[in-house]
Amino acid sequence: MATVEECRQALNDLAARLAANAEAQGKLDLDRTLACRLTDLGAAFHGRITAGRLIDITDGDDPKAKIALVITSDDLIDLVNGRLELTRVISSIRANPFDLLKLRKLL
Repeated sequence: MATVEECRQALNDLAARLAANAEAQGKLDLDRTLACRLTDLGAAFHGRITAGRLIDITDGDDPKAKIALVITSDDLIDLVNGRLELTRVISSIRANPFDLLKLRKLL
């Protein structure tokens, strides 16, 4: 089981990778709040996806988030590090179908 700090770092790494790729990918029409709920740690983070970037990552849940990733800490680490495909955890993502398609392009 990964720690809360490892999960926080994974999200920050993902944010850095998305920021580096944002210009190359062009404008992605996705502006949504995001919550990442870690089921095995009882912890959560939230932020915002906008213009192909993940910004304002903060500790704590956002119950009104438009996109929610409900996942174990190890799966989050594996997903961010490319050892787990998004399609394998699609049932863990709560979002409307159009947002899911846009997320696939982003990740």
